[in-house]
Amino acid sequence: MSLIAGTVVQLPIDREVSPYGFFLTNGEQDVLLHYSEIIGQVEPGQIVEVFIFYDTEDRLAATMKTPYLTLGDLALLEVADIHPRLGCFLEMGLGRQLLLPIRELPELKELHPQVGDKVFVTMDHDKQGRLKAKLAGERELDPLTFHAPSTWLNQWVEGTVYKTLQMGTFVLVDGGVLGFGVIGMIHSSERVNMLRLGERVKARVSFIREDGRINLSMAARKEVGREEDADRLLAFIKERPNGAMPYSDATPPDIIKQRFGISKSAFKRALGKLMREGLVTQKDNWTYLKTENTENVESDSQ
Repeated sequence: MSLIAGTVVQLPIDREVSPYGFFLTNGEQDVLLHYSEIIGQVEPGQIVEVFIFYDTEDRLAATMKTPYLTLGDLALLEVADIHPRLGCFLEMGLGRQLLLPIRELPELKELHPQVGDKVFVTMDHDKQGRLKAKLAGERELDPLTFHAPSTWLNQWVEGTVYKTLQMGTFVLVDGGVLGFGVIGMIHSSERVNMLRLGERVKARVSFIREDGRINLSMAARKEVGREEDADRLLAFIKERPNGAMPYSDATPPDIIKQRFGISKSAFKRALGKLMREGLVTQKDNWTYLKTENTENVESDSQ
Protein backbone atom coordinates (compact mmCIF):
# COMPACT_ATOMS: atom_id res chain seq x y z
CA MET A 1 0.00 0.00 0.00
CA SER A 2 1.47 3.36 -1.03
CA LEU A 3 2.18 6.12 1.43
CA ILE A 4 -0.19 9.09 1.21
CA ALA A 5 0.77 12.63 2.16
CA GLY A 6 -1.39 14.03 4.96
CA THR A 7 -1.88 10.74 6.79
CA VAL A 8 -0.52 9.43 10.08
CA VAL A 9 0.91 5.92 9.84
CA GLN A 10 3.00 3.49 11.86
CA LEU A 11 6.14 2.30 10.11
CA PRO A 12 9.24 0.33 11.12
CA ILE A 13 12.66 1.97 10.95
CA ASP A 14 14.62 0.13 8.28
CA ARG A 15 18.05 1.78 8.46
CA GLU A 16 20.01 4.87 9.42
CA VAL A 17 21.74 6.89 6.73
CA SER A 18 24.01 9.60 8.09
CA PRO A 19 23.97 12.60 7.86
CA TYR A 20 20.30 12.57 6.85
CA GLY A 21 18.35 10.42 9.28
CA PHE A 22 16.44 7.15 9.30
CA PHE A 23 14.61 5.51 6.43
CA LEU A 24 11.22 4.00 7.20
CA THR A 25 9.55 1.45 4.97
CA ASN A 26 6.15 -0.11 4.36
CA GLY A 27 7.73 -2.89 2.32
CA GLU A 28 7.13 -1.09 -0.97
CA GLN A 29 8.25 2.48 -0.33
CA ASP A 30 10.98 4.05 1.73
CA VAL A 31 10.54 7.46 3.32
CA LEU A 32 13.09 9.60 5.15
CA LEU A 33 12.62 10.55 8.78
CA HIS A 34 15.14 13.39 9.00
CA TYR A 35 17.10 13.85 12.21
CA SER A 36 15.32 17.20 12.72
CA GLU A 37 11.92 15.45 12.60
CA ILE A 38 12.66 12.95 15.38
CA ILE A 39 11.18 13.19 18.87
CA GLY A 40 13.08 11.24 21.52
CA GLN A 41 15.41 8.33 20.73
CA VAL A 42 14.86 5.91 17.85
CA GLU A 43 16.76 2.99 16.37
CA PRO A 44 16.45 0.54 13.46
CA GLY A 45 13.73 -2.08 13.97
CA GLN A 46 11.60 0.25 16.07
CA ILE A 47 8.06 1.03 14.90
CA VAL A 48 7.25 4.76 14.98
CA GLU A 49 4.13 6.80 14.33
CA VAL A 50 4.73 9.52 11.75
CA PHE A 51 2.95 12.10 9.64
CA ILE A 52 3.65 11.87 5.90
CA PHE A 53 4.20 15.10 3.96
CA TYR A 54 6.10 16.52 0.98
CA ASP A 55 9.39 18.29 1.70
CA THR A 56 10.60 21.45 -0.05
CA GLU A 57 11.83 19.34 -2.98
CA ASP A 58 8.45 17.62 -3.39
CA ARG A 59 9.71 14.32 -1.97
CA LEU A 60 7.70 12.26 0.48
CA ALA A 61 9.08 12.65 4.00
CA ALA A 62 8.05 11.76 7.55
CA THR A 63 7.92 13.57 10.87
CA MET A 64 7.21 12.46 14.41
CA LYS A 65 5.80 15.90 15.21
CA THR A 66 2.03 16.08 15.61
CA PRO A 67 0.20 18.21 13.00
CA TYR A 68 -2.84 20.33 13.83
CA LEU A 69 -4.61 18.84 10.82
CA THR A 70 -4.53 15.60 8.81
CA LEU A 71 -6.01 14.58 5.47
CA GLY A 72 -9.82 14.85 5.42
CA ASP A 73 -10.06 16.35 8.92
CA LEU A 74 -11.21 19.82 9.92
CA ALA A 75 -9.36 22.34 12.08
CA LEU A 76 -9.23 26.04 12.91
CA LEU A 77 -5.79 27.18 11.76
CA GLU A 78 -4.07 30.53 12.23
CA VAL A 79 -2.91 32.61 9.28
CA ALA A 80 0.88 32.84 9.63
CA ASP A 81 1.77 34.60 6.38
CA ILE A 82 0.13 36.01 3.26
CA HIS A 83 1.33 35.86 -0.34
CA PRO A 84 -0.46 38.31 -2.69
CA ARG A 85 -0.55 35.82 -5.57
CA LEU A 86 -0.57 32.41 -3.87
CA GLY A 87 -2.87 32.89 -0.89
CA CYS A 88 -2.55 32.39 2.86
CA PHE A 89 -0.07 30.18 4.66
CA LEU A 90 -1.52 28.49 7.73
CA GLU A 91 0.34 27.32 10.82
CA MET A 92 0.01 23.56 11.21
CA GLY A 93 2.35 22.76 14.09
CA LEU A 94 5.20 21.23 12.13
CA GLY A 95 7.52 24.18 11.66
CA ARG A 96 6.17 24.44 8.11
CA GLN A 97 2.96 25.92 6.80
CA LEU A 98 -0.02 24.79 4.76
CA LEU A 99 -1.15 26.83 1.76
CA LEU A 100 -4.74 28.02 1.50
CA PRO A 101 -4.81 28.85 -2.24
CA ILE A 102 -5.96 32.28 -3.31
CA ARG A 103 -8.82 30.79 -5.33
CA GLU A 104 -10.32 29.69 -1.99
CA LEU A 105 -10.47 33.30 -0.79
CA PRO A 106 -13.18 35.93 -1.40
CA GLU A 107 -12.92 38.00 -4.57
CA LEU A 108 -12.59 41.26 -2.66
CA LYS A 109 -9.12 41.59 -1.18
CA GLU A 110 -10.43 43.53 1.81
CA LEU A 111 -12.34 40.38 2.81
CA HIS A 112 -9.18 38.23 2.82
CA PRO A 113 -7.91 37.03 6.22
CA GLN A 114 -5.14 38.92 7.94
CA VAL A 115 -2.13 37.48 9.77
CA GLY A 116 -3.38 36.26 13.13
CA ASP A 117 -6.90 35.48 11.92
CA LYS A 118 -8.07 31.87 12.10
CA VAL A 119 -9.93 29.97 9.40
CA PHE A 120 -11.83 26.69 9.38
CA VAL A 121 -10.22 24.40 6.82
CA THR A 122 -9.86 20.79 5.76
CA MET A 123 -6.73 19.23 4.28
CA ASP A 124 -6.74 18.11 0.67
CA HIS A 125 -4.38 17.30 -2.23
CA ASP A 126 -3.72 19.50 -5.24
CA LYS A 127 -3.43 18.03 -8.75
CA GLN A 128 0.20 17.10 -8.09
CA GLY A 129 -0.71 15.33 -4.86
CA ARG A 130 0.79 18.03 -2.62
CA LEU A 131 -0.99 19.10 0.53
CA LYS A 132 -3.21 22.17 0.56
CA ALA A 133 -5.94 23.65 2.71
CA LYS A 134 -9.54 23.99 1.61
CA LEU A 135 -12.10 26.26 3.26
CA ALA A 136 -14.69 24.39 5.32
CA GLY A 137 -18.36 25.08 4.64
CA GLU A 138 -21.69 23.91 6.00
CA ARG A 139 -21.14 20.35 4.72
CA GLU A 140 -18.06 19.98 6.92
CA LEU A 141 -19.20 22.13 9.85
CA ASP A 142 -22.83 21.06 10.23
CA PRO A 143 -22.19 17.50 11.54
CA LEU A 144 -20.09 18.97 14.36
CA THR A 145 -22.48 21.71 15.46
CA PHE A 146 -25.41 21.72 17.90
CA HIS A 147 -28.80 23.46 17.96
CA ALA A 148 -28.78 26.83 19.69
CA PRO A 149 -30.65 26.75 23.02
CA SER A 150 -33.66 29.07 23.41
CA THR A 151 -31.83 30.93 26.20
CA TRP A 152 -29.48 32.39 23.56
CA LEU A 153 -32.17 34.69 22.14
CA ASN A 154 -31.06 38.34 22.40
CA GLN A 155 -27.80 37.27 24.01
CA TRP A 156 -24.46 38.55 22.70
CA VAL A 157 -22.20 35.79 21.38
CA GLU A 158 -18.81 35.57 19.68
CA GLY A 159 -17.72 33.58 16.69
CA THR A 160 -15.46 33.25 13.65
CA VAL A 161 -16.42 34.23 10.10
CA TYR A 162 -16.20 31.19 7.80
CA LYS A 163 -17.95 32.52 4.68
CA THR A 164 -18.49 36.01 3.29
CA LEU A 165 -21.24 36.83 0.78
CA GLN A 166 -22.78 40.08 -0.37
CA MET A 167 -26.13 39.09 1.11
CA GLY A 168 -24.68 38.11 4.46
CA THR A 169 -21.80 36.83 6.55
CA PHE A 170 -21.74 33.30 7.93
CA VAL A 171 -20.26 32.73 11.37
CA LEU A 172 -19.51 29.70 13.51
CA VAL A 173 -20.52 30.86 16.98
CA ASP A 174 -18.42 29.54 19.86
CA GLY A 175 -20.00 26.58 21.62
CA GLY A 176 -18.02 26.78 24.85
CA VAL A 177 -18.83 23.91 27.20
CA LEU A 178 -21.87 23.02 25.08
CA GLY A 179 -19.89 21.74 22.12
CA PHE A 180 -18.28 22.67 18.82
CA GLY A 181 -20.50 25.62 17.96
CA VAL A 182 -23.61 26.94 16.21
CA ILE A 183 -23.96 28.12 12.61
CA GLY A 184 -25.21 31.69 12.35
CA MET A 185 -25.73 34.32 9.68
CA ILE A 186 -25.45 38.11 9.85
CA HIS A 187 -27.64 39.52 7.07
CA SER A 188 -26.10 42.42 5.18
CA SER A 189 -28.70 44.75 6.73
CA GLU A 190 -27.54 43.70 10.21
CA ARG A 191 -23.84 44.37 9.60
CA VAL A 192 -22.34 47.65 10.74
CA ASN A 193 -19.28 46.99 8.57
CA MET A 194 -17.95 44.37 6.15
CA LEU A 195 -16.43 41.34 7.83
CA ARG A 196 -13.41 39.51 6.49
CA LEU A 197 -12.90 35.76 6.38
CA GLY A 198 -11.45 34.49 9.67
CA GLU A 199 -12.38 37.64 11.59
CA ARG A 200 -13.67 37.36 15.14
CA VAL A 201 -17.05 39.04 15.57
CA LYS A 202 -19.42 39.80 18.43
CA ALA A 203 -23.12 39.80 17.57
CA ARG A 204 -26.56 39.49 19.11
CA VAL A 205 -28.79 36.44 18.54
CA SER A 206 -31.87 37.99 16.93
CA PHE A 207 -33.68 34.78 15.94
CA ILE A 208 -33.34 31.04 16.54
CA ARG A 209 -34.43 28.95 13.56
CA GLU A 210 -36.22 25.62 13.68
CA ASP A 211 -33.11 23.86 12.38
CA GLY A 212 -31.11 25.19 15.35
CA ARG A 213 -29.16 27.76 13.39
CA ILE A 214 -29.34 31.42 14.35
CA ASN A 215 -29.74 34.85 12.81
CA LEU A 216 -27.37 37.45 14.18
CA SER A 217 -27.23 41.21 14.36
CA MET A 218 -24.28 43.44 15.12
CA ALA A 219 -26.67 46.07 16.50
CA ALA A 220 -28.37 46.10 19.87
CA ARG A 221 -32.15 45.75 20.12
CA LYS A 222 -33.86 48.96 19.00
CA GLU A 223 -34.80 50.09 22.49
CA VAL A 224 -31.29 49.42 23.79
CA GLY A 225 -29.64 50.80 20.68
CA ARG A 226 -31.75 53.95 20.86
CA GLU A 227 -30.47 54.63 24.38
CA GLU A 228 -26.84 54.06 23.40
CA ASP A 229 -27.11 56.08 20.17
CA ALA A 230 -28.87 58.95 21.97
CA ASP A 231 -26.12 59.06 24.60
CA ARG A 232 -23.47 59.18 21.88
CA LEU A 233 -25.24 61.93 19.95
CA LEU A 234 -25.73 64.02 23.08
CA ALA A 235 -22.07 63.66 24.00
CA PHE A 236 -21.09 64.60 20.43
CA ILE A 237 -23.25 67.76 20.45
CA LYS A 238 -21.93 68.81 23.85
CA GLU A 239 -18.39 68.69 22.52
CA ARG A 240 -19.24 70.78 19.45
CA PRO A 241 -18.68 74.56 19.31
CA ASN A 242 -21.79 76.34 20.65
CA GLY A 243 -23.43 72.96 21.24
CA ALA A 244 -24.53 72.61 17.62
CA MET A 245 -24.01 70.05 14.83
CA PRO A 246 -24.79 70.32 11.10
CA TYR A 247 -26.81 67.08 11.10
CA SER A 248 -30.56 66.61 11.40
CA ASP A 249 -33.49 64.53 10.15
CA ALA A 250 -32.77 65.95 6.69
CA THR A 251 -29.15 64.75 6.55
CA PRO A 252 -28.59 62.05 3.83
CA PRO A 253 -28.21 58.44 5.11
CA ASP A 254 -24.71 57.98 3.67
CA ILE A 255 -23.40 60.99 5.60
CA ILE A 256 -25.03 59.73 8.81
CA LYS A 257 -23.47 56.29 8.28
CA GLN A 258 -20.04 57.75 7.57
CA ARG A 259 -20.09 60.18 10.50
CA PHE A 260 -21.78 58.13 13.22
CA GLY A 261 -21.62 54.52 11.98
CA ILE A 262 -25.39 54.02 12.34
CA SER A 263 -28.34 53.91 9.93
CA LYS A 264 -30.52 56.93 9.19
CA SER A 265 -33.47 55.28 10.99
CA ALA A 266 -31.34 54.63 14.10
CA PHE A 267 -30.14 58.26 13.97
CA LYS A 268 -33.72 59.54 13.79
CA ARG A 269 -34.80 57.29 16.69
CA ALA A 270 -31.97 58.58 18.86
CA LEU A 271 -32.56 62.19 17.84
CA GLY A 272 -36.29 61.84 18.47
CA LYS A 273 -35.58 60.56 21.97
CA LEU A 274 -33.38 63.56 22.73
CA MET A 275 -36.00 65.97 21.39
CA ARG A 276 -38.80 64.36 23.41
CA GLU A 277 -36.68 64.71 26.50
CA GLY A 278 -36.17 68.39 25.74
CA LEU A 279 -32.40 68.07 25.37
CA VAL A 280 -32.00 69.19 21.75
CA THR A 281 -33.85 71.12 19.10
CA GLN A 282 -33.56 71.43 15.31
CA LYS A 283 -33.50 74.46 13.05
CA ASP A 284 -32.41 74.92 9.42
CA ASN A 285 -31.02 71.35 9.19
CA TRP A 286 -28.90 71.90 12.31
CA THR A 287 -29.35 70.29 15.71
CA TYR A 288 -28.73 72.41 18.81
CA LEU A 289 -28.21 71.58 22.45
CA LYS A 290 -31.31 73.02 24.12
CA THR A 291 -30.43 75.81 26.50
CA GLU A 292 -32.18 78.89 27.80
CA ASN A 293 -30.79 80.83 24.83
CA THR A 294 -32.16 78.42 22.23
CA GLU A 295 -35.55 78.47 23.94
CA ASN A 296 -35.58 82.26 23.68
CA VAL A 297 -34.60 82.06 20.00
CA GLU A 298 -37.48 79.65 19.38
CA SER A 299 -40.00 81.85 21.17
CA ASP A 300 -38.82 84.95 19.27
CA SER A 301 -39.24 83.17 15.94
CA GLN A 302 -42.82 82.15 16.74
